[in-house]
Amino acid sequence: MKPKKWIYLFIVPGGILYLIFFVLPTISALFYSVTDWNGIAPNYNFVGLKNFKELLFNDIVFHKAAGNNMKFLLAVVTFQTLFSLIFALILVKNTKPNVFFRTLYFFPTILASISVAFIWTFVYDSNLGMLNNFLQMVGLENLIHSWLGDRRIAIYSIALVQVWAHTGQVMVMFIAGLQAIPEEIYEAAKIDGANRWQIFRRITWPLLAPSTTMVVGYTMIQSFKAFDLIFAMTGGGPVYSTEIFATFIYRSAFTNYAFGYASAASVIFMMVIATLTYLQNRAINKMVN
Repeated sequence: MKPKKWIYLFIVPGGILYLIFFVLPTISALFYSVTDWNGIAPNYNFVGLKNFKELLFNDIVFHKAAGNNMKFLLAVVTFQTLFSLIFALILVKNTKPNVFFRTLYFFPTILASISVAFIWTFVYDSNLGMLNNFLQMVGLENLIHSWLGDRRIAIYSIALVQVWAHTGQVMVMFIAGLQAIPEEIYEAAKIDGANRWQIFRRITWPLLAPSTTMVVGYTMIQSFKAFDLIFAMTGGGPVYSTEIFATFIYRSAFTNYAFGYASAASVIFMMVIATLTYLQNRAINKMVN
């Protein structure tokens, strides 16, 4: 039975929102990326690919932002995916203790990023912070650091906060994927003499491919959108050591009033996300096949 034509009217509201909040801003960014518009003046000049050439070949801060974003991305995707998978495997059964711990691990997700940033800024504080005080109390004074002031580790310190805040969220995605795997497959594997590692490698991991793709893709997007967390904790410092694409674009547009330049950076940012998403999907497909 063919659906009635009026059913397609249901996609109109979503289509309008998609057009207003995605298609039109994307077209605007592409347009302004080849101009020198400052975001205020009604007039601007077309500069061609000048903004892109400056960003890719001459702007050292943009290069630092790109490098920092890759470090942040790799740290968050690796550890957040690993920890969430481990927790999901442990808490997959719907027992009362497991439900309690799922809720406990999920709780940081509902906190506003600004609240998380303020909490961890206090934890990392060099003088009054809980982390350094704890290290001193247990006799590990040699590990005491200025966690957000050291250019070598500041980006990884913030990555740890991101992992803490969102591991419980992606854990739920893995639990849903695990619970969708038929129990009969596991029983058959046990009868055939498969051990736990063989069951995980040959059954669980391949059948989790859709969940893993979703988790890694979602975590990757989170890593690129960590503007509020980084801006609240370090503002991109010290000396641009925690600057990422999002903070660079914000600073270019709303501090330097170079909206054309910021638009060009946004276009490059979008292309990087699209490329990494494509490579991520191919890598996961190879791993599970």
